[in-house]
Amino acid sequence: MIDTIYIEENIQQHPRVEEICERFPNARRIFCHRYGEVFNPKAQNFRLQKQKPALILAEKYKNFALPAPPGYGIGANYNYYFSHMLNCLYDCRYCFLQGMYQSANYVLFVNYEQFQNDIRQICLENPEQTFHFFSGYDCDSLALEPVTHFAAEFLPFFETIDNAWLELRTKSTQIRSLLEITPAPRCIVAFSFTPDEIASAIEHKAPNINKRLEAMCKLQEQGWLLGLRFDPIIFQTDWQQQYQRLFNQVFERIDIQLLHSVSLGAFRLPEQYFKKTRKLYPEEKLFAGPLENCNGMVSYKSQLEKQMLDFCTNEVLNYIPDNKFFPCTV
Repeated sequence: MIDTIYIEENIQQHPRVEEICERFPNARRIFCHRYGEVFNPKAQNFRLQKQKPALILAEKYKNFALPAPPGYGIGANYNYYFSHMLNCLYDCRYCFLQGMYQSANYVLFVNYEQFQNDIRQICLENPEQTFHFFSGYDCDSLALEPVTHFAAEFLPFFETIDNAWLELRTKSTQIRSLLEITPAPRCIVAFSFTPDEIASAIEHKAPNINKRLEAMCKLQEQGWLLGLRFDPIIFQTDWQQQYQRLFNQVFERIDIQLLHSVSLGAFRLPEQYFKKTRKLYPEEKLFAGPLENCNGMVSYKSQLEKQMLDFCTNEVLNYIPDNKFFPCTV
């Protein structure tokens, strides 16, 4: 899967670096001073790199956990996100990462302990408050779990902080490390969904909906708290029927008692990201839809966006109580 591994010189003897290199003994190893030398140059072809990304092993020095944007949350007053990894195994056309980064290569920050120290300090500063930490913002939380052991390392850590919750957001079926342990009481495994017709067309390389549902069912059988993320809502002909079928398909399999939260949000991209992504994929029908630019953000026309969000909200609330619903207003 990984043919080339770039390694920052100062971490080449880090235990996680050595373990990952042992996993890919035939991969070409190239050393660099800082990961940005490989990841940030402008003269790169994201679309070409996406066919066979390299893995970049790096160390992060600052900004370990950052405040989440206003309107992004699932019930806590204090919301943070952190990114142990940049870029995603999957290739979803609506993803903002392809417009944000110059490179499609994966960056893995191996100094997990410094992330954990920062998270602990944030929680200690307000011990009476509840904090939610979102790990799937710049990557899929679980897609590369067999390589990164991210969840296996962070779940025991979060159990030591009484006022911290962790969300693992994913489209992946890589749940073995979760099934091998007792469910963490303050972890939400949140799966993202779009209707079959949309997923098959623009969620390239991601497991299909049935496989994601099977993974969710295995987790709930063991007692894990689950989340559902219908984000972004995508317009197509017959979108109402497509989303009705999706909601029915998902909620008939979910134990509401183990459902922590449901969120949904509209398709939106910053103008700069949208232009870059459309240039990468000029033939993509998604970008030829009924879109408009409002204050530097490209989204569906306001009347259509409201219609879609209102419809999906009403449909979702047929299945769940209000206190489990958290519309994304970012």
